[in-house]
Amino acid sequence: MLNNTSIQHFKRATPTTVWGILLILFFSPFTFIQAQDLHFSQFFNSPLTTNPANTGFIPDADYRMGAHYRNQYSNIMAVPYKTMSIFGDAQVFRNRLENGWLGLGGVILSDVAGSGSLRSTKVYGSVAYHQMLGESSLLSAGFNLGWANKRIDRSNLKFPDQFDENLGFFDTRVPTTVMLANTSISYFDMQVGMNYAYFPTEDVYINAGYSVHHVNKPKESFFKDNATGSGVVPMRQIGFINALLKVDPRVIINPNIYYTTQAKATELLVGLNMNYNLGDAGETQLIAGAYYRGKDAVIPMLGFELSTVRFTFSYDATVSALKNFNNSRGALEFSLIKKGFYADNADRQSLCPKF
Repeated sequence: MLNNTSIQHFKRATPTTVWGILLILFFSPFTFIQAQDLHFSQFFNSPLTTNPANTGFIPDADYRMGAHYRNQYSNIMAVPYKTMSIFGDAQVFRNRLENGWLGLGGVILSDVAGSGSLRSTKVYGSVAYHQMLGESSLLSAGFNLGWANKRIDRSNLKFPDQFDENLGFFDTRVPTTVMLANTSISYFDMQVGMNYAYFPTEDVYINAGYSVHHVNKPKESFFKDNATGSGVVPMRQIGFINALLKVDPRVIINPNIYYTTQAKATELLVGLNMNYNLGDAGETQLIAGAYYRGKDAVIPMLGFELSTVRFTFSYDATVSALKNFNNSRGALEFSLIKKGFYADNADRQSLCPKF
């Protein structure tokens, strides 16, 4: 689906080229499959959307706040896809529960497709419980509940039966046979998840998690309900494993593996971050890394950590067939995270390697 500005952007292209771009965008291995969720390449910097059991799962702090921004396809769409989020979570009752604590948090997500033809807003509240198992492992379980809204601007929509192959553009004067029942829909949503962390020494930390999203199977459709059950948001499963390994007094590496599946869409993301200590006690760190999303993109990353604030940039360099249209320029992503300790808990022992 293209908006008015996008048509101007493609007006010199042949119909075959236009439809080729659309087919790749909407049917590529993982990016825009039917009813697929919003996603970030820096999934590790969006903990509450990755797994609700991550709420309060902060091995090196008591609380954290973050913001995330993703800009995608800016060179082939006149108005690019933009995804934004803000989140916060904290550990509570750490001194009241024996060898455990609660995590409380929340996240707000916003997504704009093109010039506003499709907008999504999601608000979630998360709760998790974390229990120490001995002195070197931690088990966590959590869930979140939220409200989601999607809305469209019908005036910006173009439909296949309005495309004139002779003229090479969409003719909005031609009436469409597509009938929409609503232009705004809302529903409640629920996710559940579990985490496990193992930290046998001060230099080794291993973490794995699994979560299921949309367990209540909400309905999401702008069309009238029918007996086929269409419009149900398919459940999404996410699994990940990562580690923090201090391999040198000035170097900590962070390998990551992330896999998700929803309906017939799958995503596998593998890569590595490295933190290099530029200061005396880790107050200044250089962050560098690279990731690969299967059959889709190579993702270099660069960032800094200054005291308790970390900011990282990454770029999706397309390697799929879409590179023929976007010249390998996929998506820019930026993450900002602030961590801290409570005033009466500044000396708490970190569970993961640190400088």
